Amino acid sequence: MDFLHTSYLAFFLIICLGFVIGNIKIKGISLDISAIIFVALLFGHFGVSLPDILQKIGLILFIYTIGLQAGPGFFDSFKEQGKNLVILSALVIISAALITYLAMVLLHIEKPIAIGLMSGALTSTPGLATAIDVTKSPLASIGYGIAYPFGVIGVILFVKLYPKVFKISLKKEEEDYEEKVHGHYEAILRSTFMVENEGAIGKTIAELRVRSMTKGVISRVQHDGHAFIPQKDTVLHKGDYIRVVGSEEALRRVELLIGPPANVEIELGREYVVQSYLMTKTELVNKSLGELNLRDNFNATITRIRRSGIDLSPNSTLRLQIGDKLMISSEKESVPQISELIGDNKSKLSDTNFFPLALGIVIGILVGEVSISFGDSFSFNLGLTGGVLIVAMILGRLGKTGPILWVMSGNSNQLLRQFGLMLFLAVVGTKAGATLVDTYSQYGIKLFLIGGVITFLPMFLAAVIAKLFFKINTLTLLGTLTGSMTSTPGLAAVDSMTSTDAPSVAYATVYPIAMVLLIICTQILGLLF
Repeated sequence: MDFLHTSYLAFFLIICLGFVIGNIKIKGISLDISAIIFVALLFGHFGVSLPDILQKIGLILFIYTIGLQAGPGFFDSFKEQGKNLVILSALVIISAALITYLAMVLLHIEKPIAIGLMSGALTSTPGLATAIDVTKSPLASIGYGIAYPFGVIGVILFVKLYPKVFKISLKKEEEDYEEKVHGHYEAILRSTFMVENEGAIGKTIAELRVRSMTKGVISRVQHDGHAFIPQKDTVLHKGDYIRVVGSEEALRRVELLIGPPANVEIELGREYVVQSYLMTKTELVNKSLGELNLRDNFNATITRIRRSGIDLSPNSTLRLQIGDKLMISSEKESVPQISELIGDNKSKLSDTNFFPLALGIVIGILVGEVSISFGDSFSFNLGLTGGVLIVAMILGRLGKTGPILWVMSGNSNQLLRQFGLMLFLAVVGTKAGATLVDTYSQYGIKLFLIGGVITFLPMFLAAVIAKLFFKINTLTLLGTLTGSMTSTPGLAAVDSMTSTDAPSVAYATVYPIAMVLLIICTQILGLLF
């Protein structure tokens, strides 16, 4: 079996076996990609080791792509339910610190080992670094090593079993989440109206200020049986028909301004087309629709925008993002020019520019290294994971800075995330597997049980509090728990259970807070004795 000690062979074998086992379902439960860590534990036990640099690279890629994806939704999520998520995260960290304190007082566990147990149970490398610094003892590393394996495995099992134990339908939770996300944007409808109101007859569309007054968009006008795309100076006559796209409220305002709804379908002539265009021009990222000036340049009207499965009503201040689908009414001869302006190149979405990726990661690593001091006794830094995550969220929110496009297509993001995660899980698993049996032989089951309690009980308490007092979507709750536990493998397990970004957004929301709280609690525990 010496051939297994070839790093690259062992790595790919762990990946293969992990995917095979991950696809096995028992009573509807499967481990998915997180099965890799269980295979790696076994390999690690038999002496297989992988280079540490693979773990770092994998962690960076996974966290950075998570941050890019979660960035745009993070700030909205924090404004809406950040307070509740922060409370749950604080509950997890503080309850873990209290259990650790009780273990020191009642069970007479040495302080360095106990604090190391807490760091391992919460799978926090920054926590371990703080523990070693505070206690000035290598015993913190032993406590970390004892608790870490169950810290990894326990979080994965908890998030996997939680929906089954409480008989929660994840499909329904996904639908509820999507509905809530879509609820931020009113449904886009279309309707036809007859020009009858005296105040509208003989007026131009510009004079009526239809878009600013109603938030609706007139996409077509029919006059004397002839249909066309209107311009600002188009005059509305009594008996004309107009087709309007907008929210239910916008259409109600149009009725008050123009006239009653009419059951008439306005068909454009052969010289007009309504077509969707894919926004792939990087130069247009963060540009407003008003800056495109399609009406004046091409006599074209944007009737709606589809972004991440949501229909948005166009307005002059709405800013474009890569991958937006623009529905545009225009003259047929203008289609090639509009297409060239917008980009409309699907293949560009599959391209990945590695310069912004590398630059963003470099900035994240540097930010993570910055140390903030509060006197001589307390200082902390965000660390590798925290720095990369926060920078990625900010860059994901910005989308573009000058010529640099920070965001990437969904497919590229997913590929890099999966690759990074495989690297991370394989190395973490082999490391934990190498010391699992020896540590158990040396310290017995007592410390393992304490570590298990520190891992499981805070999550259980937070889940109960969330269920009793907060109306939090289950997927958001599981993302919050993995973020509070600073568990990247746990997030991977939840991420594989849903197609939504609910867990990632929640994880990104609480992770920095949890990390800072853990460092503070570690400092306090170190000063108590």
